[in-house]
Amino acid sequence: MSDWFWIRHGPTHEKNFTGWRDVPADLSDRALIDRLGSYLPSEAVVVSSDLARSVTTADALAGVRHRLPHEPGLREFDFGDWDGRHWSDVAQTDPQLSRDYWEKPGDVMAPNGESWNMAAARARPVVDRLNADHANIIAVAHFGIILTQVQRALDNDAYACLAYKIDNFSITHLHENQGEWRVICINHLP
Repeated sequence: MSDWFWIRHGPTHEKNFTGWRDVPADLSDRALIDRLGSYLPSEAVVVSSDLARSVTTADALAGVRHRLPHEPGLREFDFGDWDGRHWSDVAQTDPQLSRDYWEKPGDVMAPNGESWNMAAARARPVVDRLNADHANIIAVAHFGIILTQVQRALDNDAYACLAYKIDNFSITHLHENQGEWRVICINHLP
């Protein structure tokens, strides 16, 4: 049995696709970070993706909690050739593919990137391994990866999950018990 407290990293203020590009997080809102750290269970372990925006956010939240090594499997979606480009530019140069990417997520991928299903498959073994070893896990990750885990808990399609908002510093609490998942909350800000 495990409780997952998924936290989206601090804001990057990027206005472009930001997947595997390593951009910093803005951690200047110390009051919010302290409130979030106090809200999260003190006995939880802390893990993050290996991208700087998640690493620094996790480090800021860890406090006295045990910090696990960074997990590349928890990285944001790989947006490939779209990474660093503005949404409107991608929509103009790749109108059908960019529309399909959001309206038919699953196997659709950005050029030289990965699909929703590929990212979910990349994250699943990491989640399963940590589930086997820990009862309370604070995982600092990214919008896309958090939504793949919401999809897993709700057992619905990717498109339905895109309706959920995942704000920076928000908590998405998922509970797993013998392979059965349920959602406690999505996008909660303490």
